[in-house]
Amino acid sequence: MWASKRAGAVPGSVFALMDAAKERARAAGRSVIDLSIGSSDQSPPEAALETLREATRDPATYRYPLFSDTRPLREAAAKYLHRRFGVTLEVETEVLPLIGAQEGLAHLLLAVTDPGDTLLLPDPCYPPYLGASAIAGLRVVTLPLRPERGFLPDLGAVPADVRPRALLLNYPNNPTSAVADAAFFQEAAAWCRSRGTLLIHDHPYAELTFGDYRAASALEAGLEGIVELHSLSKTHHMGGFRVGFAAGDREALAALARVKGAVDFHPYLGIQRAATVALGLPDEVGRAGAQVFQQRRDALVPALRALGWEVTLPQASMYVWARVPGLTDSVAYAVRAAETTGVAVSPGRAFGGQGEGFVRFALVQPPEVLEEAARRLAGVTVGEEAPLPRS
Repeated sequence: MWASKRAGAVPGSVFALMDAAKERARAAGRSVIDLSIGSSDQSPPEAALETLREATRDPATYRYPLFSDTRPLREAAAKYLHRRFGVTLEVETEVLPLIGAQEGLAHLLLAVTDPGDTLLLPDPCYPPYLGASAIAGLRVVTLPLRPERGFLPDLGAVPADVRPRALLLNYPNNPTSAVADAAFFQEAAAWCRSRGTLLIHDHPYAELTFGDYRAASALEAGLEGIVELHSLSKTHHMGGFRVGFAAGDREALAALARVKGAVDFHPYLGIQRAATVALGLPDEVGRAGAQVFQQRRDALVPALRALGWEVTLPQASMYVWARVPGLTDSVAYAVRAAETTGVAVSPGRAFGGQGEGFVRFALVQPPEVLEEAARRLAGVTVGEEAPLPRS
């Protein structure tokens, strides 16, 4: 009775279905290995935690934070982007704190688009992108991400008469773990500028890279017509703190600031202080966390390949994206795997139609647990189709 059309347009989540399957596994006495959610199991930097502890004892942090209060965090974000990517930003107009990148994206779409505008969205993609698009009332045109292209979109295949308001990209990518180099972002930026399209780049895995690989930033292609979203959830293991920042085109950020000003204040000042410290830490601190995920990758990928699965060795992120031979219903497979083995993975179809046939593993368990998960999955067979939940 009370749900709006906007609320009704938000897609249902398959993760509720997976939660129920995990509960049935526990009720049957099975130990659950949950690899379905990409929430880092590592601890935030101790220096950031100590800063937050001290802040909670400072009465000056208890009030509503104003924009002027965010300057230290904005300065830290600008210094990080300059140090890491060589990007120079004006802290007053080209950096804006967020209560997490997910919040930032939802409000950014409300700020820079009107209902009925076209959004180019990769398929597969992080599911909250679909919800944010629905809330903004956008017409979504999908860009297939296919293995033969390294899970990069073919912008040249978009018809010339399609003039999208925004293009949303995410590299290193969730769920595929694919990566993009600076040349790709130069091409994407040029394409967007030629069509009057805002390029939005969601960049939460910027520091979760392996070996000699280092992720690029879309902002290396210039600030005009580009907004990049950063989060400390993955890079600094601060998911529950809900803090990040947007950087780039000043007009787009001004619009985002207006929308945010109508619906929220900025993050708690203590969390801002902790994030400021985290962003200023030596790069080696973040690299240590990436090395943990790399060790886990190196344990899981060979174990899955031994099952006959098609798995590309990720260069970044905290996921492994695996094609299961003969799989035609990843949702049914994931539910059955959770119920019968206790291993919970994310079905590829939860990320879009192009994800069918795949499952995603989050590298949130130690290597020996990941190897055990692969052993358990060896006996799970493909089966009949099951529909995605609507609520």
